Amino acid sequence: MSLSLPPLPQIHDFAAARSMFPHVGRIRYFNAASTGPMSQPVATAVEGYIKSRLSVEEDDAHSVFAVRDLLRERYARLIGSRSDQIGLGQNASQGLNVAAFGLPLRAGDEILVSDREFPAIIYTMRAAAEARGAKLVFVPHRENRFALDDLERYVTPRTRMLAVSWVQFFNGHRIDLERAGSFCREHNLYFVVDAIQGLGMEPLDVNRLDIDILTTGCQKWLLAPQGCGFFYLADRVKADLTQPFMSWLSVDWKMRFDDLFHYERPFFDGAARYDLGYYVAMNLLGMYAASEFFLSLGVSSIRDHTYRLIDRVIRWVDDSSVYRITSDRDHHHRSSILTLTCDRVAERYEALMSRKITCSLREGSIRLSFHLYNDDSDVDALLEALEAL
Repeated sequence: MSLSLPPLPQIHDFAAARSMFPHVGRIRYFNAASTGPMSQPVATAVEGYIKSRLSVEEDDAHSVFAVRDLLRERYARLIGSRSDQIGLGQNASQGLNVAAFGLPLRAGDEILVSDREFPAIIYTMRAAAEARGAKLVFVPHRENRFALDDLERYVTPRTRMLAVSWVQFFNGHRIDLERAGSFCREHNLYFVVDAIQGLGMEPLDVNRLDIDILTTGCQKWLLAPQGCGFFYLADRVKADLTQPFMSWLSVDWKMRFDDLFHYERPFFDGAARYDLGYYVAMNLLGMYAASEFFLSLGVSSIRDHTYRLIDRVIRWVDDSSVYRITSDRDHHHRSSILTLTCDRVAERYEALMSRKITCSLREGSIRLSFHLYNDDSDVDALLEALEAL
């Protein structure tokens, strides 16, 4: 029995999508920025794989490669790239490591980062800088926002890279990728983007952007199992990259795994070269099922859906004397993350959680992340709880 693809969910509208999440009706879930909830189609895909491995009637070890190739195609559609520009990994850090240890850096070179950045970028780039004799240059924030206007002041003849999150985890601030990418091209900098808090919620077309390497985990907004992700490599950086790590599956075996005593086979030419070894097959199947939500509904429609719900909360908070918004409301910088604060914020956060309203506490604010499975009844319950508190 070969590894079979799970049936793709039939998603006609947001009500149909919502019905596929078992938590609905029990939990008001506003926490995709932490970990997305599992849908029934994803669970079915994972359970199907486990069942096949329990029976082990036939060797299905090689069937995973067909799923891998389909996933490259589906994620390429999501961001407007080609499938050979997509690599598959276990998290966003894999793509960050390709950038940090693969792009050319010499002693004395500089990497620009924000001083209000998620640790995945900072620690990866810090380790690369220490190993390669480069250094991090922290760009000071402006009111907890990435200070793109100030970048010019921090560029020197030794600056080689800008590494930044598309959407910041603690307040949902979304940077202008087009403007940042143009800045990098103008100054001959590599542009590395951690897109984990934006992909699936904000439309993205890498053909219009000067991104060199983009990476994401899929366990948050992309609603896949934990421990999976993908990355994108622009054609222009392929020749610049050295191999920061190696796997025997970085080589093109032409699926001839019955004839392995060859040590001269070429590496893959595209992003597959940077995949790491054998894949977590059940995760690939879960990723495959989850991707249908975004390809069926469309990312623009998902964004519009979440923004409408968020706007309801914003209007309510504006009339409140207790809460205040700490997110950026500007059309060019908002996202599907809304943060608010108040007195005794930790106490109120715990009270929300006790009422089965799942959210996060981040940097002094209650972080609410809205997704395609949320609807007005969830917002009603949230506002009633905030009022009660």
